[in-house]
Amino acid sequence: MTGQHQTLAFVLFSAFVVVTLGITTWVSRRRHGSAEEFYAGGRLFSPMENGFAIAGDYMSAASFLGVTGLIALFGYDGLLYAVGFLVAWLVVLFLVAELVRNCGRFTLADVVAARMSERPVRIAAGTSSVTVSVLYLVAQMVGAGSLVALLLGRTGAAAQAWTVIGVGALMVIYVSLGGMRATTWIQIVKAVLLLGGTIALTVLVLLRFHGDLDRLLVTAAERSGHGDAFLAPGLKYGGDWTARFDFISLGLALVLGTAGLPHILSRFYTVPTARAARRSVVWSIGLIGGFYLMTFVLGFGAAAIVGPEAVRDSNAAGNTAVPLLALDLGGGADSTGGAVLFAIVAAVAFATILAVVAGITLASSASVAHDLYASLRRGRGPARSEVTVARVAAVGIGVIAIALGLLARDLNVAFLVGLAFAVAASANLPVLLYSLFWRGFTTRGAVWAVYGGLVPALGLVVLSPVVSGSPGSLFPAVDFQYFPLENPGIVSIPLGFVAGWLGTVTSDEAPDEATYAETEVRSLTGAGAV
Repeated sequence: MTGQHQTLAFVLFSAFVVVTLGITTWVSRRRHGSAEEFYAGGRLFSPMENGFAIAGDYMSAASFLGVTGLIALFGYDGLLYAVGFLVAWLVVLFLVAELVRNCGRFTLADVVAARMSERPVRIAAGTSSVTVSVLYLVAQMVGAGSLVALLLGRTGAAAQAWTVIGVGALMVIYVSLGGMRATTWIQIVKAVLLLGGTIALTVLVLLRFHGDLDRLLVTAAERSGHGDAFLAPGLKYGGDWTARFDFISLGLALVLGTAGLPHILSRFYTVPTARAARRSVVWSIGLIGGFYLMTFVLGFGAAAIVGPEAVRDSNAAGNTAVPLLALDLGGGADSTGGAVLFAIVAAVAFATILAVVAGITLASSASVAHDLYASLRRGRGPARSEVTVARVAAVGIGVIAIALGLLARDLNVAFLVGLAFAVAASANLPVLLYSLFWRGFTTRGAVWAVYGGLVPALGLVVLSPVVSGSPGSLFPAVDFQYFPLENPGIVSIPLGFVAGWLGTVTSDEAPDEATYAETEVRSLTGAGAV
């Protein structure tokens, strides 16, 4: 790209950053400094506003960059991510949204601690929430690095590193100054921009093939070099039984993980009632469903128009498929139309990353302050306010996410998010479902459920091909690969449920029937909800 075109792209980048910083500054002047304002935005958002914000939180770099890249490279098998991400919302709608809004205040731990001994449960749930959030943040950082490196025409480590650092700095500013109110409005703006950009690209791809989806798929298969195998299951996950189990493992993680994501659960506390929380999910399902249907067109469009080889040459993991598609649809790298469309798509993707990292950072800093800090400090004299601790925690989490983002910059962002979903499904979902639906659940069972899913999930990832033993791993020069699957969900998710059951049946603690009855009534009716 020419210097003039790069300037255009940076102007669009800068415009979004200026607007979002303006929102953050405006909100920071109006805030009251209370925990409810910082964590939940005063619970003043409407279902439609919160639905757009949830969609903005969920449609991350993994969706816009990673999923389309995987479809462009692997065809049918890449669709698993889109299907899994969407189907997961049925679990959220029917099992989680309304009940969580009624039982909690700010975090996942609030729901569990309502009928357990608070301190051990909050420490366990807070630890798990921060871990999931950091893994999710790493994916966004990797996406930002790939995107801006492509924009600058430089694929070197320095360009990606400075981009990751810049994104980390911005997310800390958003969270520490604006809290949930600013983060929510940033999500809404980003959702509108992302959906608008995706619709425009989808229309252009369909126009290129005169609305003939069959012609689009046939062309994609021809250019892929795999023929009809590109449109059939098995290109990525069908090589042997290990790959097939990896496929099942990933599907379980995607479908069950959304209900355990801290930054998604925290969005249900920003509306005034449980009914509003449920309506928020209905809004978000419509928006997210439409978006993922369009990613099918964009992924196969990138394969048919750009070609998998060009996508892979730009970024081995496929993270730059959509920007390259936009460049081609606009007329090519040397055309003004191509540069303008590329710049718009790159700016939208960058907006996506900034908005999502703000939401995740807020959720994780809330877990640090509201769960970990409050529990560890209890009974030890005067302590700083939770909001102050949350702002400090945002800085620390940002530093950790930057460091890990630099380390994992060559991995596909959708794959990285899949790991975060696996940990969420293994550690957070079992304790959440047991707390809501099992009358005999105890404190030991809650703690064991969290650690029984969290530790195996992280341990199996460390021992998997992701970290060592293969050319595409984090440490290709060493080999301590003892677990053959890239995604641990098929093992770690059942272990989380089994650990929760085992901890409960071996506990000497008698279940508190009265507290469970109170929680049950509250979760189903909203009586006594905050």
